[in-house]
Amino acid sequence: MRDVSPGDWAYEALRNLVERYGCIAGYPDGTFRGNRAMTRYEFAAGLNACLQQVERLIGNVKPDFPKDDLTSLQRLMEEFSAELASLGTRVDNLEERVAFLQDRQFSTTTKLFGQVVMGVQGRSDNKFDLFINRFPDPDTNINLITNTQLSLFTQFSPRTLLLTGLQAGNGRTVENGPALTNFVGLGYEGDNDNDVRISDLSYRQLIGNKVAFIVGPEGVNPVNVFRGTNRVESAGFGPLSRFAQRNPIINIGSGSGGIGFDWQAAPRISLQGVYSSSLPEDPQFGSIFGSDFGVTTAGAQLVFSPINTLDISFQYLNSYSPFGRLFTGVGDDLLVIPTNPFTQRAPINTNAFGASLEWRVSPRFTFGGWAGYTTSDFTGGSGTVETFNWMAYLNFPDFLGAGNLAGIYVGQPPKIIDSDVSANGSGRNIPSFLTEGNFAATEGGQPDTTTHVEAFYRFSLADNISVTPGFILLFNPGHNSDNDTIFIGAIRTTFTF
Repeated sequence: MRDVSPGDWAYEALRNLVERYGCIAGYPDGTFRGNRAMTRYEFAAGLNACLQQVERLIGNVKPDFPKDDLTSLQRLMEEFSAELASLGTRVDNLEERVAFLQDRQFSTTTKLFGQVVMGVQGRSDNKFDLFINRFPDPDTNINLITNTQLSLFTQFSPRTLLLTGLQAGNGRTVENGPALTNFVGLGYEGDNDNDVRISDLSYRQLIGNKVAFIVGPEGVNPVNVFRGTNRVESAGFGPLSRFAQRNPIINIGSGSGGIGFDWQAAPRISLQGVYSSSLPEDPQFGSIFGSDFGVTTAGAQLVFSPINTLDISFQYLNSYSPFGRLFTGVGDDLLVIPTNPFTQRAPINTNAFGASLEWRVSPRFTFGGWAGYTTSDFTGGSGTVETFNWMAYLNFPDFLGAGNLAGIYVGQPPKIIDSDVSANGSGRNIPSFLTEGNFAATEGGQPDTTTHVEAFYRFSLADNISVTPGFILLFNPGHNSDNDTIFIGAIRTTFTF
């Protein structure tokens, strides 16, 4: 030490205090660095540590403090008073600079996450009525479906995030016709001949501590903005079927780009809102505000959690579709028959209402369900079409092992319960035209009801690998009792990284 040598009284006095009260532990890395010179400020820092240790000892046990040590402390404090004061100022300044840097740091970080889903599935031989004929199901052979998803999370600050998603898939449950697609479709299907496409490109910004905004040309729709009450909702880890993923009305519009928000209004209440378009970036056939070929959807969801184990949500959506479809991809999706085979136009305006709940009765038993109702006005003519769907489910987390999941789902896919679009003689009523093969101008809903029964068991082979065998039973598929019961068996394997 340049200013305090080992022969000085101050050096010896502090050394005695260190040995007696154990108030110096060295540098933060556990070393004392005895082969280098000590500055006067470092000496003052050691003195300050001793003062704090002695104060704690006096305050806690109140020993008979030696008078010699007290005298040494007083002399040390007087001699190094300037350094001690300067040391405190330096620490205060350093804390201010650290806080300033933390508030204003800018370090862009991108993380890559991925998921690969491989499914082997097949269904029983069956025949179904369509129009006035009875057709065999041509796609009952066992096949392979693959779906790869990559997600890039780019964080510009603790409050901003850019999400980029890429997807490529191959294989589907129905290859040769759409007759049963919406009833037998599986949640992990994403067939695009393995061509990589952008599935998500959205920017998210947190404002304050309670409001987050999302905007982008891809991945902004009710499915991605609304909070799901079903904690296991996932194409790779949740139920097998498309229908059992979520209330189908949340899929309405199949929007890709738009704007949304998520507001934590109270500790147990949140509100989400979204506006999305199916063709937000297409200047010829669509726009963010819709067109003759674009579908637009606006909606809101209120989530209420009265207790920690119960979530209740209510949804409302309004959607405009030029093609007579809801674009849910589940159950009765086509509501009005287009008359022009080239434009496929049959414009409808839909109001959809839904409610969902989940009650986590215990850590290993969950009960939940939903119901959804839609009413669509045929704006290209006259008439209204109504649909209804419901689902009830039981989840068993950690069943027979940590990380495993068993599930049982029973419900009714969206069903046309009433339609009067044929009242003007146009013959555009879907149940009459497709199910009953009646080309006349009849009215009414589907003649029967499909019951969907699904059971699966997901078990973890490793931290990043899970296998999910399961089956699906469809009674009266297509909402027609003349159709054969369909059994679907599947084994899904999911890899994450």
